[in-house]
Amino acid sequence: MTIGACSALERICESVDAILSTAMSHQRAFVVEVMGRHCGWLALNAAISTGADYLFIPEAPPSKDDWEASMCKTLKASRDAGKRTSLVIVAEGAIDRHLNPIKAEYIKDILSTRLGYDTRVTILGHVQRGGAPAHFDRFLGTMQGAEAIEAILRAKPDTPSLVIGMLENKITTQPLKEAIELTGQVAQSIEGKDFARAITLRSSAFSKQLKSYKEIANFNPDSKMKLPEHLRLRIAILHAGAPAGGMNTATRSAVRLCLNRGHTPLGVHNGFPGLMRGEITEFDWLSVDGWTIAGGSKLGTNRDQPTPQLGAVAYQLQKNGIQALMVIGGFEAYTAVLELARNRSQYPAFNIPMVLIPATVSNNVPGTEFSLGSDTATNVIVQATDMIKQSASSNRRRVFVIEVQGGNCGYLA
Repeated sequence: MTIGACSALERICESVDAILSTAMSHQRAFVVEVMGRHCGWLALNAAISTGADYLFIPEAPPSKDDWEASMCKTLKASRDAGKRTSLVIVAEGAIDRHLNPIKAEYIKDILSTRLGYDTRVTILGHVQRGGAPAHFDRFLGTMQGAEAIEAILRAKPDTPSLVIGMLENKITTQPLKEAIELTGQVAQSIEGKDFARAITLRSSAFSKQLKSYKEIANFNPDSKMKLPEHLRLRIAILHAGAPAGGMNTATRSAVRLCLNRGHTPLGVHNGFPGLMRGEITEFDWLSVDGWTIAGGSKLGTNRDQPTPQLGAVAYQLQKNGIQALMVIGGFEAYTAVLELARNRSQYPAFNIPMVLIPATVSNNVPGTEFSLGSDTATNVIVQATDMIKQSASSNRRRVFVIEVQGGNCGYLA
């Protein structure tokens, strides 16, 4: 990560969220061009964060010469399935596999002429550089600034010039010459049409993000990733604990991955009490459309535990043929899943795979450095504090005391 990237991504997401509301009203298609020059990081992460239908980045150009037909086929399939709008994200340095530029206006013309879509182009440009920095950039700038001074104080006359970076959530130092050479190798790989190597050189996270995006962006009923019938599962997804930003996004990703692999995703409404009452819905592709940008919990969540009525939980699992359970939530989710696992000997219906995704604004649960919701909560605190500080600066005698959430964990503070 570099300073500024997270803030630019936040500007893009805010802009695209606003665009999507008008696109839904008019059933339009939007082509959004984002910055990044010859790096697709902003475009890729924006596509994941906003639920874009199609993506063009320099490191992974379309694999076919007639990519226009493939794009039209994919977008039409989504519309035929009931989707009201189409969103295409294109990096400013996007190219085809012959290194020819792919421009937003050209994509617009294709969608307008071949599909008849009312299509608009938005080039965000320098909007992405503006605005107050996001929380993560403030944190990163603080840590890197301090590490830069420490590196200077450690340096000796023969110490090579260093670059202060961040790799795997750790502040790092490495020789500047090596860093520049690695960056140059990415450009050389793209020029040599070795796109697989270009993706590998970016980072392991980049390639994983790209793979994940491709699998959940569009519904593919003929997917080669679908498992044989006897290996397909009925997977229930449940929210537990307090609502946290990202719960819906995680649910959307899980549902769409399930569908493309041939599994049956089931949504459990209103937490464990809802499971006891049998409030279970089978999801299709469009059931979770728009959930990427939705806050709170679309399934409904609460802090109730399954303990009082484990028999009812077991009954509903068996009645609905649930073969795996995915729970998204905070510490209440941890204790609930643990309780189900402890009672497997008494209730055979609990002998199924159970997976938990941590989601709490407090970021106070074990097994993860960051829980879903904590980054959103921190950004809300930062924005509110910025406004309070502006008010406070007009009166030299005024002091503000700000209390934030977090329970017994000081992460947010």
